[in-house]
Amino acid sequence: MAQPTAQTDRDLASISEARALARRAKEAAPALAEFSQAQIDAIVDAMAAAATSQAEALARLACEETGYGVVADKIQKNLFASERIYKFIRPMRTVGVVGRLDDRKVIEIAEPFGVVAAIVPTTNPTSTAIYKILIAIKARCPVVISPHPSAVRCITRTAELMAAAARGAGAPEGAINWMTIVTLEGTQELMKAREVALILATGGMGLVRAAYSAGKPAYGVGPGNAPAYIERTADVPKAVRDIVTGKTFDNGLLCSSENSVVVDAPLADEVKRQFVANGAHFLSAQEIDTLGRALVTPQRLPNPAFVGKSAVYIAQQAGISVAPSTRVLIAELAGVGRDYPLSIEKLCPVLSFYVVQDWREGCERCKQILRYGGMGHTMSIHSRNEDVILEFGLKKPAFRIVVNTPTTLGSIGFTTGLDPSMTLGCGGWGGNITSDNISPRHLLNIKRLAYETTPAPAYAAAKGPDATAGKPGGATDSGLPKAPVPPPQPGGIAAESLARRIDQFLASRGYTPPGTGAPAHPPPAAPAHPAAGPAPAANPVDRAEKTADFVCEEDVRQAIRQGRKIVIGDRTIITPAARDLALAHRVFVEAAWPR
Repeated sequence: MAQPTAQTDRDLASISEARALARRAKEAAPALAEFSQAQIDAIVDAMAAAATSQAEALARLACEETGYGVVADKIQKNLFASERIYKFIRPMRTVGVVGRLDDRKVIEIAEPFGVVAAIVPTTNPTSTAIYKILIAIKARCPVVISPHPSAVRCITRTAELMAAAARGAGAPEGAINWMTIVTLEGTQELMKAREVALILATGGMGLVRAAYSAGKPAYGVGPGNAPAYIERTADVPKAVRDIVTGKTFDNGLLCSSENSVVVDAPLADEVKRQFVANGAHFLSAQEIDTLGRALVTPQRLPNPAFVGKSAVYIAQQAGISVAPSTRVLIAELAGVGRDYPLSIEKLCPVLSFYVVQDWREGCERCKQILRYGGMGHTMSIHSRNEDVILEFGLKKPAFRIVVNTPTTLGSIGFTTGLDPSMTLGCGGWGGNITSDNISPRHLLNIKRLAYETTPAPAYAAAKGPDATAGKPGGATDSGLPKAPVPPPQPGGIAAESLARRIDQFLASRGYTPPGTGAPAHPPPAAPAHPAAGPAPAANPVDRAEKTADFVCEEDVRQAIRQGRKIVIGDRTIITPAARDLALAHRVFVEAAWPR
C-alpha cells in the first residue's frame, strides 16, 4: 500500500477547506439575500474605501510575492478596481424591483445567483480579488476566493481587509471567504461543490476549461493575443505611444495587452522610427530565433520565468544586448502560427510586427493573429477613416475593438466607455458563455411579473351557434371571423323517395293525407341513394337508444343549445340544412349497425 506523502496530505487539507468554506458561504446566503439595497450599498462602500486606502501596500505585496509586474501600475489597477469599478456599480439596483417595462407591463425583480467560486490569477492578484469581491457582494452573493498558489499571501491580505470592512458595515459571517491551503485538487473541489452556484474564473486555458467542466454555470476568460492595426490615416505618433503604453503597462500582464502590431506599408518606416523613439528595440533575425527559443515553451505557452518581467531583464536572460532604456522588444515576423513562436500571447513587453499593403490585407492578418490564441477577446485599430474602422468592427472575431487607444486600458473600460471590469468575456468565438465585461448584473437572476396585454382567444363553439350574432362580419368575441359553414355537397335523395319518407313520418305522428286511411306511400326498405346517408360517426351508439326518424335544422339547433347528440340510423330522414349544421358542430352520433 502506497504511503501518504506530504503533497497528498496537502491536497486532502485543501479539499477539506474548500468543502468547509463552500458550506459556510451557503449558510450566509439566506441572510445576505434579505439585505436591503441600502444595506448592500453600505457594505460595498466600506469595502471599496478599505481597498483604496491600502492600494499601494497591496500592490507592493503582490510584486514581492509573485515577482511579476510594476508596483506603480499595480497601484493603478488596484485603484481602478476600488474606485472606477466601484463608481460604476454603486448606482446599480440589485435588490427587489430593478426594472419596469411599462409599455410591456413587465416588472423585473433581482435575485442573487448564489454562492460564487471566484478563481483569482497570479498576474493581477489583488486588483482581481478587489473587483470580484465587490461585484459578488453587490449582487448579494456570498463568495469563496481560490487564490493562485503563487499569490496566496497578497490575495489573502486583500480578502481579509475587505471582509473586515464588510463585517463592520453589517455583512453576515461567511459572506466573504478565501482558501489558504491552495492546490489544484482543492480548487477543483470548490468548483464542483454542490453549495456553489456560479464560477467566476480568471486564469489560463486549463483552469477555464476546468471551470466549464465542473457542471456549474461559469464565466471564464480565454487568452488575449490582441493585435493592434495602424492604418494609413492614423496619427502615427499617438498610435505608437498608445501601443507602447498598453504593452508596457504592468509589463504586459493584462490578457488584453497588445501582442502584435500590423502596419500599412506606406507608414512602416515612420512607425519604426516612432517605436525606437519610444524605447523599442527591433530584434535581428538571429535575436528573434534566440528569444523565441527562450520565451516560448514546447507547449506554445510563455515561459513563466519571463512573464511580467521588463524588456531589459528578458533580453539579458536570453543573451541579447539592448540599451538600459529599452521598454519593449519587437520581432518582425512573416507569418503566424507554430513556425513563428513569437506570434503567441506573450504576457511580457515583447511585440511581433507585420507589414501589410492595405487595410484588407491588414484585416486578414489580424484575423490570423486572433485565431492563434485570441478569438473573441480584444484588438485595436488606429485610424481616422471611419469606413475602415467600421469594416474592422463588422469583420473581426473580437468582441472588444477599441479605437485610437491602448488595448490594455481600452478593453477594461479605463480609457473607453466600456463597462469597467477585470473579467472580459470572449463569447462563443472564445468558448465563453458571454462576450460582456462582467459586472454584478451577471451574478443576478431576474424574475419577471408579466401582466396580460393580449386577451386569450375565445372559441365560439363553446358558446353555441349564436355566439357571433350581432358581431360585424360574423366575428367572435376574440375578434376573429367565425369559420365559414361549408356549402352543401351535391347529391342527396330523390324527390319521390323524400316524399315517401315524409309521408311515413307524418303517419307515425297520426297524420294521413285527406281521403285516405293510410300513409300516402309505403315505407321504403332502404334509401334511394347511398349518398343521402350521413357521414359515418366516430363513436357509434347502441341501436337500443332512440334513433331519430326525421331531423330538421331546428332539431339540430336545439341539440346544440342543450349540449346533446342526435342519434341517427340508416332510415333517418335529414334535411340538407340540418345535415350541414350538424356536421359543422359534430352533433350526429350514428347508431350501431346490426350484426
